[in-house]
Amino acid sequence: MKFCAIFILFIILAINGYDCKIVQFIFGDSLSDVGNNKNLPRSLATANLPFYGIDFGNGLPNGRFTNGRTVSDIIGDKIGLPRPVAFLDPTMNEDVILENGVNYASGGGGILNETGGYFIQRFSLWKQIELFQGTQDVVVAKIGKKEADKFFQDARYVVALGSNDFINNYLMPVYSDSWKYNDQTFVDYLMETLESQLKMLHSLGARKLMVFGLGPMGCIPLQRALSLDGNCQNKASNLAKKFNKAATTMLLDLEAKLPNASYRFGEAYDLVNDIITNPKKYGFDNSDSPCCSFYRIRPALTCIPASTLCKDRSKYVFWDEYHPTDKANELVANILIKRFDFMRSDDGTSHAPSPAPAISPSPDTN
Repeated sequence: MKFCAIFILFIILAINGYDCKIVQFIFGDSLSDVGNNKNLPRSLATANLPFYGIDFGNGLPNGRFTNGRTVSDIIGDKIGLPRPVAFLDPTMNEDVILENGVNYASGGGGILNETGGYFIQRFSLWKQIELFQGTQDVVVAKIGKKEADKFFQDARYVVALGSNDFINNYLMPVYSDSWKYNDQTFVDYLMETLESQLKMLHSLGARKLMVFGLGPMGCIPLQRALSLDGNCQNKASNLAKKFNKAATTMLLDLEAKLPNASYRFGEAYDLVNDIITNPKKYGFDNSDSPCCSFYRIRPALTCIPASTLCKDRSKYVFWDEYHPTDKANELVANILIKRFDFMRSDDGTSHAPSPAPAISPSPDTN
């Protein structure tokens, strides 16, 4: 009887194919990294030490460059998609891919291969796409090409890079791109590269895809600390606007050209700028300095066990010199969900499997 049951199950699978879930594949930088750089032994861009992850799960560092969830975490939760597992997570295998999808995001990574070179190890977007091709080979071997093609075409895709191409490349004189290009020609270079990358993803099955826009980069705490007066650096923020405008046009053009493509540009520049300019309107007390800092030394660059924490993390827009807090990420995620409902995998009634974390008091770090 047991043999018959197994044989019948095999026949059903052969007729109907695998019942694959709709999952996400995420390509990005430290704003979306959920543990890849944590497993890169020589990377200088990591979130491996306390107090990263203090408001997520068990409160231990998990590779996310914030105190809680990323924007991608929150969007996926709220539209009914499972959280993709980091590509370098030790548990990664074919079943995990089919059940959860994969997150290839890497802190310090950029659209350009040369971006973030001084971090030593990081995945550029080209590298992340190469890793995705390897993922496809594994899935094809598991369920066959026909089912694999359907699985990848039904999936949702997020591409969230670009800030490092400015902050950790073009705006730093140590990189040759800073003197080979001017503002417009560098943005053009980024658009040409990104367009080629999105075409490659389309050829690999990406049909529903969102590209995240850039926020006011000149207003992150690091840029303020490097300015003479502590104010936002307009040059960096204006570059973000140029990037967003060019990417919007490029995506509209691509969507019109590529068969069955539903490509969207998820811009939240105005919202983030308003949060920074009018923090109390959104329930924040501080929008110009990091919650996790090294006493009065600025910029602190990263959060470490010797750092001091703000008393209430829900009142700060920024977690460290570069990255927003869980609370700020939730505001951005909510506005993107309202603007772009096409990423949903259900009828719109899903609820997040994990609510916003209850912010516990900061440990005594004095």
